[in-house]
Amino acid sequence: MGQSISPIDKRAARRAFERAAASYDEAAVLQREIGTRMFERLDYVRLKPQTVLDLGCGTGQGIDALAKRWRKAKIIALDLAESMLQRARRRGTWLNRPRLLCADLEALPLADDSVDLVISNASLQWAGDLPRAFAELRRVLRPEGLLMFTTFGPDTLIELRRAWAEADGGAHAHVSPFLDMHDIGDALMRAGFADPVMDAERITMTYENVHGLMRDLKAIGGRNALHERPRAMTGRQRLSALEQAYEHERRDGRLPSTWEVVYGQAWMPAGTKAPAQQQTADGVAIPLSAIPRRVAR
Repeated sequence: MGQSISPIDKRAARRAFERAAASYDEAAVLQREIGTRMFERLDYVRLKPQTVLDLGCGTGQGIDALAKRWRKAKIIALDLAESMLQRARRRGTWLNRPRLLCADLEALPLADDSVDLVISNASLQWAGDLPRAFAELRRVLRPEGLLMFTTFGPDTLIELRRAWAEADGGAHAHVSPFLDMHDIGDALMRAGFADPVMDAERITMTYENVHGLMRDLKAIGGRNALHERPRAMTGRQRLSALEQAYEHERRDGRLPSTWEVVYGQAWMPAGTKAPAQQQTADGVAIPLSAIPRRVAR
């Protein structure tokens, strides 16, 4: 097993997303693209859900696609931030608006066996306890229900992580750690999901300077929400040290920002829910995806 993700300060995360609701859609270029790639994978799935949960829906970028694909399905939009949900409520069609839930993905206010499909785009990395989140999703999914998600792997923002480590000697955690896709797959198996399929790709965004990257992260709510984060505001001297350190990453006149995107899907077993599976001494095998991967642009 890999190490568990560091605990997230949910109050800090909620505040960041509340503030980012107005700027999110314009800045979330990457999130929108990987959401599109995830939805393309639904073309390979035979499923006619009656109830769909958009987990960590944000401003509801995926709800329109869900409402178009399954016109009669009930769509539940769940997010930690109320201001995000205020924007998501306008999504869908006039005949099928989403039902809104402001809640933590680790404590779902939903009945057992009440959902056929869970879609989650770029939200599971905010779970402080991923096994607990998977246990909740297993609880609410009906037999033969599907979980499909994207999240981020350990190479995400690796350049920013290296620059901060150089700037302050690693004294503070400035970037959230992200789990390896094999650890995520193991957690799915232990939670009782069947046939997990995991895949990953790296997408590189580029910036003229560090300020552009930091501005985009703030605009999507991607602030440092670790309990162990530095509490004082970042001063000019430390920002200057960060800028100098990040310059070592410059390539072809631009500063890169790597995002390791993890795609995953897993099914609920048919019939009575089986107990969570235990990891064997040899580990848990994760089948390769039969879905063609797209080349990062």
